[in-house]
Amino acid sequence: MTSKEKYELWLKKVNDKEVVAQLKAMKGDDKAIENAFYKDLEFGTGGLRGELGAGTNCLNVYTIRKVTQGIADCMKHYGYKKAAISHDSRINSDVFAAEVARVFAANGIKAYLTKELMPTPFLSFITRHYGADIGVMITASHNPAKYNGYKVYGSDGCQLTDARANEMIGYIEKVDPFEVKVADFGSVEYVADDVTELYLNEVKKRSSGNANGLKVAYSPLNGTGYKLVPEILKRIGIASLDIVKEQGYPDGHFTTCSYPNPEKAEALKLGLELAKVKDADILIATDPDADRMGIAVKHGGGYTLMTGNEVGVLLTDFLFARRKENGTLPKNPVLVKTIVSTNLAVKVAEEYGAEIYNVLTGFKYIGDVIGKLEAKGEADRFVLGFEESYGYLSGSYVRDKDAVVASMLTAEMTAYYKGKGKTLVDRINEIYEKYGYYEHRLKSYEYAGAEGNAKMKELLASLRAHLPSEIGGVKVMDTVDYLTQTRFDLPKSNVLSFTLENGCSLIVRPSGTEPLIKVYYTAAKTRDENKKLFESMQSYADSVLKA
Repeated sequence: MTSKEKYELWLKKVNDKEVVAQLKAMKGDDKAIENAFYKDLEFGTGGLRGELGAGTNCLNVYTIRKVTQGIADCMKHYGYKKAAISHDSRINSDVFAAEVARVFAANGIKAYLTKELMPTPFLSFITRHYGADIGVMITASHNPAKYNGYKVYGSDGCQLTDARANEMIGYIEKVDPFEVKVADFGSVEYVADDVTELYLNEVKKRSSGNANGLKVAYSPLNGTGYKLVPEILKRIGIASLDIVKEQGYPDGHFTTCSYPNPEKAEALKLGLELAKVKDADILIATDPDADRMGIAVKHGGGYTLMTGNEVGVLLTDFLFARRKENGTLPKNPVLVKTIVSTNLAVKVAEEYGAEIYNVLTGFKYIGDVIGKLEAKGEADRFVLGFEESYGYLSGSYVRDKDAVVASMLTAEMTAYYKGKGKTLVDRINEIYEKYGYYEHRLKSYEYAGAEGNAKMKELLASLRAHLPSEIGGVKVMDTVDYLTQTRFDLPKSNVLSFTLENGCSLIVRPSGTEPLIKVYYTAAKTRDENKKLFESMQSYADSVLKA
């Protein structure tokens, strides 16, 4: 069926007023129709993510129902009977979460739905708390306002691994979105209020001290962290907490920053202004679904933004050292990080006899390691898991990155060094001095729409067919294709890694949730040398990946 034929079918079948209006708005616009209908929105290992709007390639009540019915069919095949559901602050997130609950209920599946928006890690928590077989979180994480998404979790509270997600795809593809039945809310149960307290208690158990005397500026970036992050910070004794007024409450339009991602300096602009006015020791910001955290630290008369890798290294250093001091560091402690995250953390953790797990990109792989440790009765060995994209977790009470616990630990860490007359910048510089100046950069190449999607696949295929023997004039010493490699005990993944003779590296991977190819660069020389090395590596990437 062509895109135009699909469009005409939707015109006949759709009765939702919002979707009808969107269909009528694209009438006569062939490009808009093609982009909306050229494919079904792909349910992958990261769930769904796409632009809001009418069409098979967009997020709307019909695509939400289709996916949910497919998941329900898969659940019924295995006799699964319970699902937990939550949502973030995005446009239509509450509507989509309600639709998910109604579809599950129509299939005889008990649905536990949060009364209001809550962080993604809380969804992981309630999935485990209620013994649910499946968890669903409606979120597009840190993407711009035009996006929304659908994440699926297993009974362990971890996002589905590849094999389980791929199995569900077969069920989803069989569903006609216009034939899905929905129930009323009679059989939907709201999550009890006391479960929030249970979650906060679990977060507090991971405390490594206190934040007495610390002044914090905080921005939830109009997302779900607006209640729980301030609450946990108050419980560890911060001296003052000031919240960015314009970003302090949920707003899916994200009017103060077009890209509500704490990795981006522009998203922290208002927070930095408040921090300066209030003379805060640290600015903490969490993304809309409160699973990622970014910070800026008062240092040298201004505020220094710290990278996800730097915070990961600092938390590794802080948690291992403090737990050794207070006698709670387990024998054979475990650090888990993704392959694109800094190896500097490995250097730090090895000083404490840690076992290191390097996993594929995606926090579900970190969660999978925790699950395997738990199965052996060794979950307490897990000290920290992190990824360079600002995701951190300490503790096994959830199986996804958690900005609530990350905010608490980072505040305590900042207060600890403040008591010693230092900042986090001082401490990371001490670590660089000891182990070397590890520097990392990330560049993304965007391929929008149907044409872009085809181009992205073409460029990756071409790169595999013509693997470089040198990059920037430097010999490639090691190439790993994670689609075909057998060296590491990891699932197949569309990732290419190149290690150069000078110790630099590039990792190339398509995003699982956005129309991007991401390139991760590492250099570990001096600051001046690193700059030149990055330029030469990026010049190569530009030559083979620019659309």
